[in-house]
Amino acid sequence: MSEPGKTKFGFITIIGRPSVGKSTLLNRMCGEKVAIVSKVPQTTRNAIRGIVNREQGQLVFIDTPGRHVSQKKFNKKMMEVSERSLGESDLILYVLDAARAPGEEEEDVSSLLAPLSSKTIAAVNKMDMPEADFKRAQDFVLQRLSLAPERCLAISAETGDGVNELLDMLFAHVPEGEALYGEDYYTDQEVGFRIAEIIREQAINRLRQELPHSLYVDIADMEFKEEKLWVRAFIMVERESQKGMVVGKGGEMIRDIRLAALKNLKRIFDWKIDLDLRVKTGKDWRQKDHILKKLF
Repeated sequence: MSEPGKTKFGFITIIGRPSVGKSTLLNRMCGEKVAIVSKVPQTTRNAIRGIVNREQGQLVFIDTPGRHVSQKKFNKKMMEVSERSLGESDLILYVLDAARAPGEEEEDVSSLLAPLSSKTIAAVNKMDMPEADFKRAQDFVLQRLSLAPERCLAISAETGDGVNELLDMLFAHVPEGEALYGEDYYTDQEVGFRIAEIIREQAINRLRQELPHSLYVDIADMEFKEEKLWVRAFIMVERESQKGMVVGKGGEMIRDIRLAALKNLKRIFDWKIDLDLRVKTGKDWRQKDHILKKLF
């Protein structure tokens, strides 16, 4: 507990298997869209920072890619992102899915966290779903990590149930310290990164059956003039044959992606944005180290 007049501050890494709801939870806690959300597993590729300011102090969350057991170079790069964040944080927020029984991926995450259990708090998400089983998830956590039962909370990132209690728990366990960011900050992401992520979100949500992980967004140019931000961006695919899927018949798909991205960006930024969006091929980009280094 902090002394009267003292404020709390801490870095908290969010970790869990793919599609457990980490990004939805981050957005809920921050009260703003910080991380893109999709039903496609492993949508998050980078360590996304979200900031929560309350009377108790400030929490800086690092949302990491969902941990997935795979030896592919692209997946290993994403796993490096989450592992780097664990050692640097004051606390770890382990998010589980109440509607799904623990499996291989959950075993992998719990093995990674076992040596760090003293700074781990677990949140069992999706308690709003009919098939939710809190006790199953709690028993798994208590057995694998030896956490005290009160450090495993039931929440729903979708409805917000239990999220305030979770934040209270996190504030109680971070150290005293001064805020790193101003009270009006809810993320420290650069403008170009946020724009690229919003475009990627709209693309993968429309193309998730075809090529969700075969694309990334390259911001080629940004210029602020005449009270408007001009952006030229490319949706990069791996093969020429994939370009047609992104463009769509008569350019319908790329137009829909562009308009949906602009609609979301309007909610985030105060300026008008003019988006020139095109499709380009970067052959086998997931196997090229210089591109992976740029993305991660």
